[in-house]
Amino acid sequence: MAQPLNPQVAGLRSSAIRDLLALTRAPGVLSLAGGLPAVDTFPADRLADLIGGVLRTDAATGLQYGPTEGEPRLRAWIAGYESARAVAAPGAGAEPRADVDPGRVVVTSGSQQALDLLARTLVRPGDTVVVEEPAYLGGLQALAAAGARLEPVRTDADGLDVDALADRLGAGLRPVAVYTVATFQNPTGAVLSRPRRERLATLAAQYELTVIEDDPYAEIRFGTEVLPPVRAFDTGGHVVALGSFSKTVAPGLRVGWAVLPERLVGPVTRLKQAADLQTGSLGQAAVGELVADAAWWAAHLDDVRAAYAGRARALATALGEVFGERLQLNAPRGGMFLWGRFTDGTATGPLLAAALARGVAFVPGAEFFVGTPDPASLRLSFATLGVDDLAEAARRLGRAHRDLAQLAGQPGGQLAGSRSASS
Repeated sequence: MAQPLNPQVAGLRSSAIRDLLALTRAPGVLSLAGGLPAVDTFPADRLADLIGGVLRTDAATGLQYGPTEGEPRLRAWIAGYESARAVAAPGAGAEPRADVDPGRVVVTSGSQQALDLLARTLVRPGDTVVVEEPAYLGGLQALAAAGARLEPVRTDADGLDVDALADRLGAGLRPVAVYTVATFQNPTGAVLSRPRRERLATLAAQYELTVIEDDPYAEIRFGTEVLPPVRAFDTGGHVVALGSFSKTVAPGLRVGWAVLPERLVGPVTRLKQAADLQTGSLGQAAVGELVADAAWWAAHLDDVRAAYAGRARALATALGEVFGERLQLNAPRGGMFLWGRFTDGTATGPLLAAALARGVAFVPGAEFFVGTPDPASLRLSFATLGVDDLAEAARRLGRAHRDLAQLAGQPGGQLAGSRSASS
């Protein structure tokens, strides 16, 4: 008989999003499921030139082992970037602080590794971690793998309901950490308001808990509003900031980072040594060369924002034409996702099967809930497809919705834009 697995590993559920990838790669399927960045935003030609230059002139930098904490040049750039973000939008209330030292930056294999390392550093099996409801599925997986007991707190258009969290803490809840995607949240696209950011940092200090601020979408904003990160209001080393180049450069490079309080630098670094020794040197070198050209980097970010803003508008418009008021959508201010809810009671679990039969995929909203899910909700990614394909994906989803209603023996009704939906 085989040796039994660690219960924490045996009990992990697979990511519905990762499971969908195999299905969405089938010929003819238009995927609104995974948050895969658009290939046309990848600076492939520039990366090819830069990587070639590294290999020709300094192969040791790109191909040799390097420091576990990351290449010093890239860590210094990240420290400067995070310091600048902290004072980007001063205003009423606590003044943001710019105090990031490169020694507190650890470069990781994507921000997902940073989250995994933090979970294993902070969480003992059975410890409570507060998560958003709904929440990023990869975050839930990493925390569950560390043995955390997940405690959901609702979100709204202004992000995590910090007042509700304060009430729970006042009633005796004692989490070791709070996990939040504060800016353009995955899956809802919500943005944690400035007052809530300040209060969350205050609660972290008051109750001696760690806020894990996962921030991979901060630069994909569609307007001019820039909020300081939660870390900017941290007064006692209670907030960790995670970032990534996966959405702004390319996910295949696997370059992310964590800005850590001093007390966590050593433990996280030692865990990373045990996990993979270091983040890939060539990816770090390539990213370091990209961001060193400040003018190019700023123009590139503008291009990425424009591309995703156009896609977001295209999908929202197409869905509005197909479904009208039957599908309520958030108004995305950035990021890669639309969060929707059917007002006619459509259950999105069964709808997914009908949608796949019609050649379109999405993620049912129930996958993102720890507590009681909303069966009528769904997440739609506008990042991967072009504008024309997004419009066709919306039409296919409309056909699937009609198919499901007919299978249930319901009068399908006339969807808004029914001519497109039935074509």
